[in-house]
Amino acid sequence: MVFTHFPLHPETPPEGMLLADLFRGRGYDLEAAHTRLAGLMEQEGLPYSRREKTYNSRLAQELGKWADGRPGGGAIHAALFRAYFVAGRNIGDVDELARIAAAVGLPEDEAREALRGRSHQAAVDADWRRAGEFGITGVPTFVAGGYGLVGAQPYDALEQLVAQARAEREPA
Repeated sequence: MVFTHFPLHPETPPEGMLLADLFRGRGYDLEAAHTRLAGLMEQEGLPYSRREKTYNSRLAQELGKWADGRPGGGAIHAALFRAYFVAGRNIGDVDELARIAAAVGLPEDEAREALRGRSHQAAVDADWRRAGEFGITGVPTFVAGGYGLVGAQPYDALEQLVAQARAEREPA
């Protein structure tokens, strides 16, 4: 799996923002969204907790790029998911992110240095451009063989996406 990062609400301040404020005036039903996500997560056996705040994910994306280049670094993605969606932690905070990296066995001091030095900023900028070229408007988005699905999806839908992409590749 290859992660392409996406600028989801890049205007979110470092201290985060209440979801109610983020979606105010947009006709978005937070209660219905929470109920849908909770149901999908439960169906797939994934942990999930109701959040009241959102945080800027830019630095978390840069941490993910940094971690992907290290042995065992792929574990950072699940840890960031749990930190954000289950524990409600601020994934826009350098110290919080460094602790998350350490929790999956990555060197905390090196993670902090990579974040403060923004060593993977250009790589995430390239991802944002790529996401724009794909026309991605929400996360997660799953892309296979030129087909895509937006939003949390049941396993069966992802299986169908892969099967569709595979069918397009295989000669008749």
